[in-house]
Amino acid sequence: MLSRVAHCLYWMSRYIERADNTARIVDVNLQLLLDFRKLDDQSLAEHWMPIIESTGDEEKFLSRHPKATGPSVTEFLVFDTENPNSIISSISQARENARMVRDQITVELWVELNRLYLWIRSTDARDLWRSSPADFFAQIRNTSLLLVGTIYATVVHNEGWYFMQVGKFLERADKITRILDVRHTIFPSKETPRTMSQRDALELSSMLRSCSAWDAYKAAYGAEVRPEWVAEMLIFSDEFPRSVRFCVEKLDDALRRISGVAPRRFSNDAEKLSGRLLAELEYGSIDEGLAIGLHEYLDQLQVKFNAIGAALFNAYISQPFTNLEDEIIVQQEMQQQQ
Repeated sequence: MLSRVAHCLYWMSRYIERADNTARIVDVNLQLLLDFRKLDDQSLAEHWMPIIESTGDEEKFLSRHPKATGPSVTEFLVFDTENPNSIISSISQARENARMVRDQITVELWVELNRLYLWIRSTDARDLWRSSPADFFAQIRNTSLLLVGTIYATVVHNEGWYFMQVGKFLERADKITRILDVRHTIFPSKETPRTMSQRDALELSSMLRSCSAWDAYKAAYGAEVRPEWVAEMLIFSDEFPRSVRFCVEKLDDALRRISGVAPRRFSNDAEKLSGRLLAELEYGSIDEGLAIGLHEYLDQLQVKFNAIGAALFNAYISQPFTNLEDEIIVQQEMQQQQ
């Protein structure tokens, strides 16, 4: 497979997943405001600013908006075409990557992705956003799930498909840590134990719903919502399909399917790093994460995800070019992804 094709399939899948997860984060925070009463400007800023910080775009946001409010944050994360991590930008980039490898994907996938792209840029999407944000985000989530199912059911499970799996699970694992990090102050540590408040319980419940984990959590732990149980489920569960451990396991398997290397072996740094991280998650526990502080632990995970992504690029994408024209094309594509 050409490295350019692998690159486009990988990023197409990542951007679909990114749009889905951004929709989940914003939707849940909007819904959470309905449970709170009489929030002043400072409280509203404290509610919204962590969302921007979780995407790493606070500098860009503050350069264009004086303060974090519901309208400014949601516009920045949903419809701002100059924000590369907004929903509309993610869907546009997913569609552009799919267009560049149109012959490598199925008609069904292209039709659904193109339909989502045209809808998000239409007045109908804006009208739905104004009348019912919950329905708007449900449309994004449902279409993202449809795209994931279409990829699984219609695309041949060859090298290209596994590159799509790597992109999907790497993005999903990263976003789960960012969702947790948004409310990391709720979680106790050995040095700073804390008592749960009603607001904490509401925020934890909203976090579970944003990850489609509420029903799975109740089945595993019952109705009581405790911070350490929530973190344990979203990080260390080996059965919940959106947990960090589950995503890293699927990511590690996809990497080895691409190279053909046997389990517990590695042929490049991406496989080495993913295998090491999977072992840490398999034999780790939430007590270890809370002992050093959940924020610090999640930061470490995000650094490891970035390292796996960089190693994947070095192993498969950054290959010697046969001529200058090919190099120019790939460099232009890389600049679009930044």
